[in-house]
Amino acid sequence: MRVLILGGTTQANQLAQHLAERKDFEPVFSLAGVTKNPVLPGIPVRIGGFGGISGLETFLATENIDAVVDATHPFAAQMSRHAVTACVRMGLPLLRIDRPSWEAQPDDQWTFVPSIDAAVEALGTAAQTVFLTTGRKDLLPFQKAPHHHYILRSIDQPDPLSLPSNVTLLLARPPFTVDSEIALMRDHAVQVLVTKNAGADATAAKLIAARALKLPVIMIDRPTLPPAESVTTVEDALDWLERHDHAGTDRDV
Repeated sequence: MRVLILGGTTQANQLAQHLAERKDFEPVFSLAGVTKNPVLPGIPVRIGGFGGISGLETFLATENIDAVVDATHPFAAQMSRHAVTACVRMGLPLLRIDRPSWEAQPDDQWTFVPSIDAAVEALGTAAQTVFLTTGRKDLLPFQKAPHHHYILRSIDQPDPLSLPSNVTLLLARPPFTVDSEIALMRDHAVQVLVTKNAGADATAAKLIAARALKLPVIMIDRPTLPPAESVTTVEDALDWLERHDHAGTDRDV
């Protein structure tokens, strides 16, 4: 069974490693190419966009893909939407690994906002030191609020033209520990954390640190995705693939 894994998360890599050890699956791993030097699984990998829905359909057909697992980042909304449309059109089974969102605890001071632009508005007019962990692709809106000092953490170097005027850049790759996050926030005198609700264990330590330091958090809600069959764990995804492998697909009927 040939399986296309749309990657970009720890779960995607874990699923790929499991399938690499199986003789009854032929997994293909796809990455958008946003992150330089990504962690790659030991299976065939393609990097780069498909060229829209039609390009994805062409790839699925030419590579004889039997099933698709969408294990992209929760904010990779366009890819997830394209996957749903392409699989519906081609009659291919699609599964989304939808890891649980982070949930506020009783001692948390979270403000939920629907978008990056709303996060900028939520920071307000009083100058603050902002720990910004939204990724390097969503920085332009923060240029509208140059009175804040941004502590920006990114895996890769952002485009200099996208940076806010008052920024301290920290290049680092998760996972992070609670102790290191507390030290970072104290060392930089952080007053507020801005992040996306990624729901990832590897980056959850910053939320525990903010709670310990009694710092407010501006939490950006996930985008709305079209309905798709979903699971929350890699184990459930493996079970789903095994069921579809035994049942076969309708593609050649």
